[in-house]
Order: sequence, then C-alpha cells, then structure tokens
Amino acid sequence: MGRNSGKALASGCVVAVTGGARGIGYSTALAFARAGAAVAIGDLAAEPTEQAAAEIAQRAGQGGTGRVIGLPLDVADADSFAKFLDRTENELGPLRILVNNAGIMPTGFFLDEDERMTERVIGVNLRGVIRGSRLAADRFVSRGEGHVINIASLAGAFPFPGVATYCAAKHAVVGFTQALHRELEGSGVDVSIVLPSLVRTELSVGANVPKWIAKVSTVYPEDVAGAVVETARTGRPLTTVPRRVAAMLTIMSILPYRARRVLEARTGAERVFAQPDVAARERYLRQLNDAI
Repeated sequence: MGRNSGKALASGCVVAVTGGARGIGYSTALAFARAGAAVAIGDLAAEPTEQAAAEIAQRAGQGGTGRVIGLPLDVADADSFAKFLDRTENELGPLRILVNNAGIMPTGFFLDEDERMTERVIGVNLRGVIRGSRLAADRFVSRGEGHVINIASLAGAFPFPGVATYCAAKHAVVGFTQALHRELEGSGVDVSIVLPSLVRTELSVGANVPKWIAKVSTVYPEDVAGAVVETARTGRPLTTVPRRVAAMLTIMSILPYRARRVLEARTGAERVFAQPDVAARERYLRQLNDAI
C-alpha cells in the first residue's frame, strides 16, 4: 500500500476521471468533488463535458469545496490523453489520482463485429487504460505518491457470449492492473482495480438479465462511485461492486469447466448479452457505429 493511501482526499487532491461526462464517470467525479477534491473530467465532446463539469460543481457546492473542470479527451489517442493530463495539472495542480473509467460495450457475436469496432473497443477499453496508467504513473513515481484506479467489469472475470471483444479487453485490464500493482509496490504509488457487476447505464441498456441476477448483482453508478472513492482512501488493490460478488467469483473459479457451463446455462447467465433487447440497444449501438 502506497503512502498516498488514506490521505489524498483529506488534502484536497487533484483527481482526473476519464469518460466523466456521463454514467459511472460522472457519478465518480461528483463523489470526489463532494469529498473536497479538485476534479478534471475528460470525454470526447468538449461542450457536453464542460456542461457536465459545471453541473457537477453546482451539485457538489454544499457537499464539498473542490473545483471541477471539463476537458476534451479521446483516450484512444496518445496526444489527446497527454494534453488532458497536462491541462489538468496546469489548471488544478499536481495530479494525485487518475480514474481510468472510459469504456464502450458493443453487443453482438464476434464474427458479425466490424473489425473497426473491434479496434475501437481495444483502443478505448484496453490501450486507453494502459496509456493513462503510464502517463499518470510517470508523474506519480517521480513524486513518490499517487494512485491509479482502473475500472474494469465483471466481464473481466467471466466470459459473457455476445461481448467477446469487450471481455478480452476487460480481462486484459484486470491482469495489467494487478501486475502493475506489484511492479509499483514500495514506490509510494497505489494501483487498484474496481470490478462492477451489471451497472444501470447506457452501456448495459437492453441486457437480458434474469431476475435473480438482477437482484443479486445490479448496481447503480453511484454505488460504483462510492467504491472508487473508498478505494482512493484505502488503497485496496481490488474491489468488487457489490462486495458480495467476490464470493461468486471465488466459487465460479474453482468449479470444473463442465459444471460451470451447466450452471451458466441453467441460470441464464450466458444469455445476458447474447440475447439482448435489440430495440432497446439500438440508439447506443448507433452512436458507437457513428464514432468509427
């Protein structure tokens, strides 16, 4: 655990959140602002990001004293990410926490997926995390303190049909984060990963979720945001949201393959993204396709 653990929020630290204009990123930025941090949110479109920052600052007004700015950011572009962090530090001060949250989740079978979409998912969900971690860790190691918090997914531990490339990226993020955590131990820099289950955002709209799974694992952006802020305070290397999902991960990991497949089929888990509500997902998927 780095020296940053448990101290950063109390000192009014500077936090940068990618994908911060909506969903988990927005709620996370709001939670940090209410905790007294100065926050920079980055997202693709400049104007909506600036509007989200202004709204976050207003909503955090009574609960915190942090400053909030919104900046354009494409995490798949190296220059864009570097400029985002440079502007964050120029306007708010030395960065103490980076939350790599930006992500996209197209649904559909892999053989039907446009190769450009495959590259975009990997570029945003994996390369963006690696790039951000490197840019932030370079700063943090030289200062002897800092915290990289990467947002993965339950899909980083389970193979869900219908989101194969997304699973590939999230599995890689889990492995990358855990390895980087070990590399930087003792440097004063914390590296953590947060694994949300099914979060009620536009990414998951239309998912074919059995009632029992929804009851056990569905969470909201605010739940994830609370876990991220707590991770910043404690330096915990891995957190699942909700916490009870950790037990499910352990059980599934020790089951024989055939038993696990039978369980997935009988519980409906394998249909969550393989058989979604296509009409409900149409708007989100159209936005993703327009972006490539």
